[in-house]
Amino acid sequence: MTNPSEAARALLSRLTVPVVAAPMFLVSGPDLVIAAGRAGIIGAFPTQNCRTVDELDRWFAEITAALTVDGECLPWAVNLITHRTNARLAEDLALVERYRPPVVITALGSPVPVLDAVHAYGGIVIADVADLTMARKAAAAGADGLACISVGAGGHTGSLSPFAFTAEVRSFFDGLLVIGGGISDGRGVAGAVAAGADLVYMGTRFLPAAESMAVPEYKAMVVDSGPADLIVSAGITGTPASWLRPSLVANGIDPDALGEAAPDRNYQAGDSAVRRWKDLWAAGQGLGVVDAVTSVDEIVDALATDYLGALERLTSLPVKASPIHV
Repeated sequence: MTNPSEAARALLSRLTVPVVAAPMFLVSGPDLVIAAGRAGIIGAFPTQNCRTVDELDRWFAEITAALTVDGECLPWAVNLITHRTNARLAEDLALVERYRPPVVITALGSPVPVLDAVHAYGGIVIADVADLTMARKAAAAGADGLACISVGAGGHTGSLSPFAFTAEVRSFFDGLLVIGGGISDGRGVAGAVAAGADLVYMGTRFLPAAESMAVPEYKAMVVDSGPADLIVSAGITGTPASWLRPSLVANGIDPDALGEAAPDRNYQAGDSAVRRWKDLWAAGQGLGVVDAVTSVDEIVDALATDYLGALERLTSLPVKASPIHV
């Protein structure tokens, strides 16, 4: 049985559907976060999408003003890279303390550097984890929640199925559990919740949203592609990631000739002629559900309809009181 904190329970109670529009590099911005919050889910963006601290300050101010209703802020989240290579972490964290986003998601490092600051104002810290070792470390460090990145996720992806990951984590963690990987409709959300998750990470479903910062060509490719158009390779950044084959081909890269790993790990866009994330586009296995560029409101409405329908189906299934032994 899960035992999220009082703050986490209050957060969940305010959502139309238990979904996080996952923070996506160069895709998630204020428009997407605001639209998500107003539609009843949690919108999120990575601070790395802002080139400067001043720009980040403006984004924080815009989101906070737009999502504050009757003196209370609707749910939203910011994603901080806590790896030692993030030279801007202290400045970004100072803005977090000032604007107090309800949720802070840490990535590529321990949640420890942000815990005290976020807990001091009553916020929730969720740590991105891609395997059980990372999950155990983040839980032991005191994270309020774990965002378990599973196989089928876009961008840097995991290797465990969402159901296997959920079951393993629930054996040692009773806090807020977020699961992500190939889930793009309300039926999948209901399945994840039934399996033990509290929230579902959903990135690919929101890539072609009208409010996303993805360029029109990227949105069109997501709409036109299916799971067969993906390749998982470490040959671009040094870490396994799920890429759209057509975007690699368009930039002169043979998807089937990629090496197993890049010489070193590099997650940034870079300044070369072909830039990761900016020219080479990622997506997850849930892109088969995406068939048009639509607004966040329309996406959430569809998610809610399918989610409630799936819950009704679960509760209507006949269940025997006890097994019958012959």
